[in-house]
Amino acid sequence: MRQNLTAPAGMDGYVHGLAGRTILQIIPELDAGGAERTAIDIAVALAAAGARALVASDGGRLVSELQAQGGIWVPFPAKTKNPFRMAGNVGKLARIIRAEHVDLVHARSRAPAWVALGATRVTKVPFVTTYHGAYSGKSRLKINYNSVMARGDVVIANSHFTANRILELHPFAQGRIRVIHRGTDTDSFSPGAVDPSRVRKLREEWGVAPDERIVLLAARLTAWKGQRVLIEAAAILAKAGLKGLKFILAGDPQGRSGYVRELDAAIAKSGLTGIVKRVGHCRDMPAAFMAASAITVCSTDPEAFGRVATEAQLFGKPVIVTDLGAVPETVLSPPDVPESHRTGWKVPPADANALAKTLQHVLSLGASELDQLALRGRKNVERNFSLARMCTETLQIYEMLLESGRGISPGASQASY
Repeated sequence: MRQNLTAPAGMDGYVHGLAGRTILQIIPELDAGGAERTAIDIAVALAAAGARALVASDGGRLVSELQAQGGIWVPFPAKTKNPFRMAGNVGKLARIIRAEHVDLVHARSRAPAWVALGATRVTKVPFVTTYHGAYSGKSRLKINYNSVMARGDVVIANSHFTANRILELHPFAQGRIRVIHRGTDTDSFSPGAVDPSRVRKLREEWGVAPDERIVLLAARLTAWKGQRVLIEAAAILAKAGLKGLKFILAGDPQGRSGYVRELDAAIAKSGLTGIVKRVGHCRDMPAAFMAASAITVCSTDPEAFGRVATEAQLFGKPVIVTDLGAVPETVLSPPDVPESHRTGWKVPPADANALAKTLQHVLSLGASELDQLALRGRKNVERNFSLARMCTETLQIYEMLLESGRGISPGASQASY
């Protein structure tokens, strides 16, 4: 049974335009990940607006959460990349669209997007895509495969960086791209929502003494996430005599045992055993943010969005990010804004010296400076990267397509490309 839910905070004035409509999102699986979490968030917002929120997928650990929060799971072989099965799935999805009286389809991944494109052309319902990442591949074949994510009647990009990349690779999408940044739940990700006992427990699990400060890098263990850069910066700071620090690498290796060995060897070679610590996957990221004195995003390849930086600001923590890809869009710093508006710091990619110098400065800030930084950071995210804003802007696109026909109307948004 579908629940009657309250709209996310900030959506109170915009929950009626889609009442009675049926929106179907399609995604390979409902497992953990940014696209999957966004599908759940939008389903909750749709249910709160009085719409039927369908999600077609192969299953996944988030199916029960979807159903508990008012969404409807539609079992569908959306994960397949077999061209023959995908061709057969077009007819299957078209039958579901007709049987469920679906008004609009929103695809969040490439293989199911090709199926949805075919099915929506047959059924003549609007088609939306979200470009969640900077898809790899330079061959003509791969670029064409990726291009389905630029073929929606509206193409949602999760950052300005992503929007520019779409235009570079798929110029035919010009005029249909709309930037909607990934939203963060500002209520759950706030200092007041974290019991101090959770922070103490996590520090004990990580072997961090009460008088030690934590520099956190939260990312899966893969080379482009920049763990080696933080290890080099830690060695520079240790050589400079900075003490009382623990550098925490929180992230799942996802089977990359060779890279794990490289990290461990780099830690040992730098004499940082016990100072730089791998702690595996962190199940309580809010407590991790609360425990940290500084958060780093050290990516050496462009990120399509990068949620860690926004979450860190919600907790009022100093955040240092690589000036690369979409992450800098979420952090305010000079010369783009005056020093009095700063919410974080940007450093060149793969520059351990710049990272060490910035960390040394950040860790020397006084209490009043940190308090002001925390207020600015939280306000920045609440204004620009909230879950409510993401949901509202997405639902506005649905309503616009259903009321005005396909495509972005002229002057619909300054964020259109």
